[in-house]
Amino acid sequence: MLNRGYVYTSTISSKHHGENLLSYLASRYTHSSRHAWQEKLNNGEVTLDGVPSTGNESVVSGQTLVWNRAPWIEPEVPRHFEVLFSDAHILAVSKPSALPTLPAGGFLENTLLRLVQQHWPGANPVHRLGRGTSGIVLFARTPQAASNLTAAWNTSKVQKIYRALAQNVAEHDTYEILTPIGLVPHPRIGSVWAAHPGGKPSKSLAKVIARTSSTTTFEVSLNSGRPHQIRIHLASIGHPLVGDPLYGVNGKPLDHLPGLPGDGGYLLHAQFLLFPHPFTGKQISLEAPLPCSSPSLT
Repeated sequence: MLNRGYVYTSTISSKHHGENLLSYLASRYTHSSRHAWQEKLNNGEVTLDGVPSTGNESVVSGQTLVWNRAPWIEPEVPRHFEVLFSDAHILAVSKPSALPTLPAGGFLENTLLRLVQQHWPGANPVHRLGRGTSGIVLFARTPQAASNLTAAWNTSKVQKIYRALAQNVAEHDTYEILTPIGLVPHPRIGSVWAAHPGGKPSKSLAKVIARTSSTTTFEVSLNSGRPHQIRIHLASIGHPLVGDPLYGVNGKPLDHLPGLPGDGGYLLHAQFLLFPHPFTGKQISLEAPLPCSSPSLT
Protein backbone atom coordinates (compact mmCIF):
# COMPACT_ATOMS: atom_id res chain seq x y z
CA MET A 1 0.00 0.00 0.00
CA LEU A 2 1.33 3.41 -0.98
CA ASN A 3 1.88 6.02 1.71
CA ARG A 4 1.06 9.70 1.18
CA GLY A 5 4.53 10.77 0.08
CA TYR A 6 6.51 13.46 1.82
CA VAL A 7 7.91 16.95 1.31
CA TYR A 8 11.55 17.40 2.38
CA THR A 9 12.70 21.00 2.82
CA SER A 10 16.22 22.32 3.42
CA THR A 11 18.18 25.56 3.06
CA ILE A 12 21.38 25.76 1.01
CA SER A 13 24.25 26.65 3.36
CA SER A 14 27.10 29.00 2.46
CA LYS A 15 29.63 26.16 2.20
CA HIS A 16 27.70 24.75 -0.78
CA HIS A 17 27.26 28.09 -2.56
CA GLY A 18 27.98 27.73 -6.27
CA GLU A 19 27.81 23.92 -6.41
CA ASN A 20 26.04 22.20 -9.25
CA LEU A 21 22.59 21.12 -7.98
CA LEU A 22 22.80 17.53 -9.19
CA SER A 23 26.24 17.10 -7.65
CA TYR A 24 24.99 18.69 -4.43
CA LEU A 25 22.04 16.28 -4.20
CA ALA A 26 24.07 13.17 -5.03
CA SER A 27 26.84 13.98 -2.53
CA ARG A 28 24.62 15.21 0.31
CA TYR A 29 21.74 12.73 0.06
CA THR A 30 23.49 9.47 -0.74
CA HIS A 31 20.43 7.27 -0.27
CA SER A 32 19.88 7.90 -4.01
CA SER A 33 22.47 7.63 -6.78
CA ARG A 34 23.32 10.47 -9.14
CA HIS A 35 21.23 8.75 -11.84
CA ALA A 36 18.27 8.37 -9.44
CA TRP A 37 18.46 12.06 -8.52
CA GLN A 38 18.46 13.03 -12.20
CA GLU A 39 15.27 11.01 -12.65
CA LYS A 40 13.66 12.84 -9.71
CA LEU A 41 14.69 16.14 -11.25
CA ASN A 42 13.31 15.08 -14.64
CA ASN A 43 10.01 14.22 -12.94
CA GLY A 44 9.76 17.72 -11.49
CA GLU A 45 10.12 16.53 -7.88
CA VAL A 46 12.83 19.06 -6.91
CA THR A 47 12.46 22.84 -6.73
CA LEU A 48 14.73 25.73 -5.77
CA ASP A 49 12.84 28.70 -4.32
CA GLY A 50 9.67 27.25 -5.80
CA VAL A 51 11.03 26.82 -9.34
CA PRO A 52 11.30 23.28 -10.80
CA SER A 53 14.97 22.39 -11.27
CA THR A 54 16.81 20.53 -14.01
CA GLY A 55 19.95 19.75 -11.99
CA ASN A 56 22.20 22.01 -14.04
CA GLU A 57 21.69 25.05 -11.80
CA SER A 58 24.33 26.42 -9.44
CA VAL A 59 22.86 26.60 -5.94
CA VAL A 60 22.94 29.86 -4.00
CA SER A 61 23.40 30.25 -0.26
CA GLY A 62 20.02 30.76 1.42
CA GLN A 63 17.94 29.14 -1.32
CA THR A 64 15.14 26.82 -0.23
CA LEU A 65 15.39 23.35 -1.73
CA VAL A 66 12.25 21.21 -1.73
CA TRP A 67 12.01 17.55 -2.71
CA ASN A 68 8.43 16.40 -3.19
CA ARG A 69 8.94 12.70 -2.68
CA ALA A 70 6.26 10.71 -4.47
CA PRO A 71 4.23 8.10 -2.52
CA TRP A 72 6.01 4.77 -2.09
CA ILE A 73 5.47 1.33 -0.58
CA GLU A 74 7.27 1.08 2.75
CA PRO A 75 8.96 -2.08 4.08
CA GLU A 76 6.78 -4.14 6.41
CA VAL A 77 7.42 -3.74 10.15
CA PRO A 78 5.96 -5.09 13.39
CA ARG A 79 3.21 -2.65 14.38
CA HIS A 80 2.48 -3.70 17.96
CA PHE A 81 3.82 -1.91 21.03
CA GLU A 82 3.09 -2.19 24.74
CA VAL A 83 2.08 0.83 26.84
CA LEU A 84 4.14 0.90 30.05
CA PHE A 85 2.98 4.25 31.50
CA SER A 86 0.62 7.04 30.51
CA ASP A 87 -0.71 10.25 32.02
CA ALA A 88 -1.55 13.75 30.76
CA HIS A 89 2.14 14.65 30.40
CA ILE A 90 4.10 11.57 29.35
CA LEU A 91 3.76 8.22 27.65
CA ALA A 92 6.16 5.28 27.77
CA VAL A 93 5.93 2.32 25.43
CA SER A 94 7.96 -0.79 24.69
CA LYS A 95 9.04 -0.85 21.05
CA PRO A 96 9.60 -4.11 19.19
CA SER A 97 12.79 -4.71 17.26
CA ALA A 98 12.60 -3.83 13.52
CA LEU A 99 10.19 -0.91 14.06
CA PRO A 100 11.85 2.48 13.41
CA THR A 101 11.28 5.12 16.06
CA LEU A 102 11.19 8.08 13.64
CA PRO A 103 10.63 8.58 9.91
CA ALA A 104 13.86 8.15 7.93
CA GLY A 105 15.06 6.53 4.74
CA GLY A 106 12.27 4.35 3.39
CA PHE A 107 10.07 4.64 6.48
CA LEU A 108 7.38 7.27 7.06
CA GLU A 109 4.08 5.79 8.23
CA ASN A 110 5.58 2.48 9.42
CA THR A 111 7.25 4.07 12.44
CA LEU A 112 6.62 4.11 16.16
CA LEU A 113 6.01 7.86 16.01
CA ARG A 114 3.15 7.55 13.52
CA LEU A 115 1.61 4.54 15.30
CA VAL A 116 1.68 6.31 18.67
CA GLN A 117 0.29 9.54 17.28
CA GLN A 118 -2.74 7.67 15.95
CA HIS A 119 -3.80 7.26 19.60
CA TRP A 120 -2.01 10.20 21.27
CA PRO A 121 -1.85 13.12 18.81
CA GLY A 122 0.95 15.51 19.66
CA ALA A 123 3.07 12.94 21.51
CA ASN A 124 6.75 13.11 20.53
CA PRO A 125 9.69 10.92 21.62
CA VAL A 126 12.22 12.43 24.02
CA HIS A 127 14.87 10.10 22.57
CA ARG A 128 15.07 7.35 19.99
CA LEU A 129 16.09 3.72 19.76
CA GLY A 130 17.72 2.22 16.69
CA ARG A 131 15.39 0.23 14.47
CA GLY A 132 16.92 -3.06 15.59
CA THR A 133 16.79 -2.15 19.29
CA SER A 134 13.75 -3.08 21.37
CA GLY A 135 12.49 -1.67 24.65
CA ILE A 136 11.46 1.56 26.36
CA VAL A 137 10.79 4.74 24.40
CA LEU A 138 9.59 7.76 26.39
CA PHE A 139 7.24 10.31 24.78
CA ALA A 140 6.32 13.80 25.94
CA ARG A 141 2.69 14.75 25.44
CA THR A 142 3.09 18.51 26.01
CA PRO A 143 5.79 21.04 25.06
CA GLN A 144 6.60 21.74 28.72
CA ALA A 145 7.03 18.04 29.47
CA ALA A 146 9.34 17.76 26.45
CA SER A 147 11.43 20.71 27.64
CA ASN A 148 11.77 19.37 31.20
CA LEU A 149 12.61 15.83 30.11
CA THR A 150 15.12 16.96 27.49
CA ALA A 151 16.92 19.10 30.08
CA ALA A 152 17.31 16.13 32.41
CA TRP A 153 17.87 13.40 29.85
CA ASN A 154 21.67 13.14 29.78
CA THR A 155 22.19 13.95 33.46
CA SER A 156 22.48 11.77 36.55
CA LYS A 157 18.75 12.30 37.15
CA VAL A 158 17.96 9.74 34.45
CA GLN A 159 19.15 6.13 34.54
CA LYS A 160 19.03 4.05 31.32
CA ILE A 161 19.92 0.36 31.48
CA TYR A 162 20.12 -1.97 28.48
CA ARG A 163 20.64 -5.70 27.96
CA ALA A 164 22.98 -6.73 25.12
CA LEU A 165 24.25 -10.00 23.69
CA ALA A 166 27.86 -9.61 22.55
CA GLN A 167 30.46 -11.69 20.76
CA ASN A 168 33.39 -13.27 22.60
CA VAL A 169 33.81 -14.12 26.26
CA ALA A 170 34.45 -11.18 28.58
CA GLU A 171 37.61 -11.42 30.67
CA HIS A 172 36.38 -9.04 33.38
CA ASP A 173 33.04 -8.72 35.18
CA THR A 174 32.69 -4.95 34.79
CA TYR A 175 33.94 -2.35 32.31
CA GLU A 176 33.97 1.43 32.30
CA ILE A 177 34.03 2.40 28.62
CA LEU A 178 35.12 5.92 27.68
CA THR A 179 35.66 5.52 23.93
CA PRO A 180 34.97 8.87 22.16
CA ILE A 181 32.36 8.71 19.40
CA GLY A 182 32.52 10.71 16.17
CA LEU A 183 31.90 10.50 12.45
CA VAL A 184 34.12 8.20 10.37
CA PRO A 185 34.01 7.26 6.66
CA HIS A 186 31.47 4.68 5.49
CA PRO A 187 31.72 3.33 1.92
CA ARG A 188 27.95 3.31 1.30
CA ILE A 189 26.59 6.43 3.00
CA GLY A 190 29.62 8.71 3.31
CA SER A 191 30.00 8.75 7.10
CA VAL A 192 28.69 7.03 10.19
CA TRP A 193 29.05 7.38 13.97
CA ALA A 194 31.78 5.12 15.35
CA ALA A 195 34.78 5.02 17.67
CA HIS A 196 36.95 8.04 16.91
CA PRO A 197 39.82 9.48 19.01
CA GLY A 198 38.72 13.02 18.14
CA GLY A 199 35.04 12.33 18.79
CA LYS A 200 32.70 13.43 21.57
CA PRO A 201 33.30 12.24 25.14
CA SER A 202 31.15 9.20 25.94
CA LYS A 203 30.71 6.91 28.94
CA SER A 204 29.09 3.52 29.45
CA LEU A 205 29.24 1.07 32.34
CA ALA A 206 28.97 -2.59 31.31
CA LYS A 207 28.39 -5.46 33.75
CA VAL A 208 28.53 -9.13 32.79
CA ILE A 209 25.24 -10.97 33.33
CA ALA A 210 26.12 -14.31 31.74
CA ARG A 211 28.73 -16.05 29.61
CA THR A 212 28.63 -18.92 27.15
CA SER A 213 31.52 -20.55 25.31
CA SER A 214 31.46 -17.77 22.70
CA THR A 215 29.24 -14.90 23.90
CA THR A 216 28.69 -12.53 26.81
CA THR A 217 25.42 -10.99 27.98
CA PHE A 218 25.97 -7.48 29.33
CA GLU A 219 23.87 -5.06 31.34
CA VAL A 220 24.89 -1.60 30.15
CA SER A 221 24.19 1.75 31.83
CA LEU A 222 24.54 4.91 29.75
CA ASN A 223 26.11 8.07 31.15
CA SER A 224 25.92 9.88 27.81
CA GLY A 225 23.66 9.64 24.81
CA ARG A 226 25.69 9.29 21.60
CA PRO A 227 24.26 7.61 18.48
CA HIS A 228 24.69 3.80 18.58
CA GLN A 229 26.69 4.23 21.79
CA ILE A 230 26.28 0.72 23.21
CA ARG A 231 27.01 -0.97 19.88
CA ILE A 232 30.13 1.15 19.43
CA HIS A 233 31.34 0.96 23.02
CA LEU A 234 31.04 -2.81 23.42
CA ALA A 235 32.65 -3.32 20.01
CA SER A 236 35.51 -0.99 21.00
CA ILE A 237 36.46 -3.29 23.89
CA GLY A 238 36.37 -6.38 21.66
CA HIS A 239 32.71 -7.35 22.09
CA PRO A 240 30.61 -6.36 19.06
CA LEU A 241 26.96 -7.31 19.39
CA VAL A 242 26.12 -10.75 18.04
CA GLY A 243 24.72 -10.23 14.55
CA ASP A 244 25.68 -6.56 14.27
CA PRO A 245 26.15 -5.92 10.54
CA LEU A 246 27.93 -2.59 11.00
CA TYR A 247 30.52 -2.51 13.82
CA GLY A 248 33.65 -4.64 14.20
CA VAL A 249 35.88 -5.34 17.18
CA ASN A 250 37.47 -1.87 17.08
CA GLY A 251 34.15 -0.02 17.27
CA LYS A 252 34.46 1.09 13.65
CA PRO A 253 32.63 -0.07 10.50
CA LEU A 254 33.50 -3.57 9.40
CA ASP A 255 36.35 -3.79 6.88
CA HIS A 256 34.32 -5.67 4.27
CA LEU A 257 30.91 -4.45 3.15
CA PRO A 258 29.69 -2.92 6.42
CA GLY A 259 25.93 -2.72 6.86
CA LEU A 260 23.88 0.41 7.42
CA PRO A 261 23.10 1.91 10.86
CA GLY A 262 19.45 0.85 10.65
CA ASP A 263 20.14 -2.76 9.71
CA GLY A 264 19.02 -5.26 12.35
CA GLY A 265 20.10 -8.71 13.36
CA TYR A 266 21.62 -7.84 16.74
CA LEU A 267 20.08 -8.24 20.23
CA LEU A 268 19.88 -5.00 22.22
CA HIS A 269 17.04 -4.14 24.60
CA ALA A 270 16.28 -0.95 26.56
CA GLN A 271 15.14 -2.70 29.72
CA PHE A 272 15.02 -0.16 32.56
CA LEU A 273 14.38 3.57 32.78
CA LEU A 274 14.36 5.67 35.95
CA PHE A 275 13.58 9.40 35.74
CA PRO A 276 11.82 12.23 37.60
CA HIS A 277 8.31 13.03 36.38
CA PRO A 278 8.58 16.32 34.43
CA PHE A 279 5.89 18.03 36.57
CA THR A 280 5.58 16.27 39.92
CA GLY A 281 9.26 15.35 40.28
CA LYS A 282 8.20 11.89 41.49
CA GLN A 283 10.60 9.10 40.52
CA ILE A 284 9.18 6.94 37.75
CA SER A 285 10.67 3.47 37.39
CA LEU A 286 9.87 1.51 34.22
CA GLU A 287 10.79 -1.94 32.98
CA ALA A 288 10.21 -3.42 29.53
CA PRO A 289 10.15 -7.24 29.72
CA LEU A 290 12.77 -9.00 27.62
CA PRO A 291 11.39 -10.04 24.22
CA CYS A 292 10.18 -13.65 24.13
CA SER A 293 11.96 -13.99 20.82
CA SER A 294 15.32 -13.16 22.45
CA PRO A 295 15.95 -15.78 25.16
CA SER A 296 19.70 -15.24 24.68
CA LEU A 297 19.41 -11.90 26.52
CA THR A 298 18.39 -13.56 29.80
